[in-house]
Amino acid sequence: MLREKINCALKNAQENGQKKRVATLRLINAAIHDRDVSARELGRDGLSDDELQQLLYTMLAQRLKQSDDCAGTNLPEGEREEVALIKELLPPQLSDYEMKLVCSTLVDSIEAKGLRDMGRCMSELKSRYPGQMDFARASCLVKEILSGNPQAH
Repeated sequence: MLREKINCALKNAQENGQKKRVATLRLINAAIHDRDVSARELGRDGLSDDELQQLLYTMLAQRLKQSDDCAGTNLPEGEREEVALIKELLPPQLSDYEMKLVCSTLVDSIEAKGLRDMGRCMSELKSRYPGQMDFARASCLVKEILSGNPQAH
């Protein structure tokens, strides 16, 4: 499904003469192709949607890290466009409020009682909300909730 979304975006960009967008989408397709070849060499049928999504997150993180390496300066225009396009292809992220609500509701629904249930909570979050939240942040929220911190609710 994600692969189709990327190819459709590429076709639309080509039809509309959006050269930078076409170049970025071709770069993404090239990375996908490389990973597909590697997966096939290992006897698999190419990348799954989850693996494609992870590849896009990696590409996004690389671009954002480059901006951090530039002594805190803003991203150049081209990089900013690439970041926006990659984010557009990924599922929307939950807001901080939604993450707190989801984490709190999940802890209650699986009847987690303490920090020993942390792994179970995180496993459940990852299966229910793949690619929709920052799991490092979610882990902190779940930990606060399980330790009884009232600010987390």
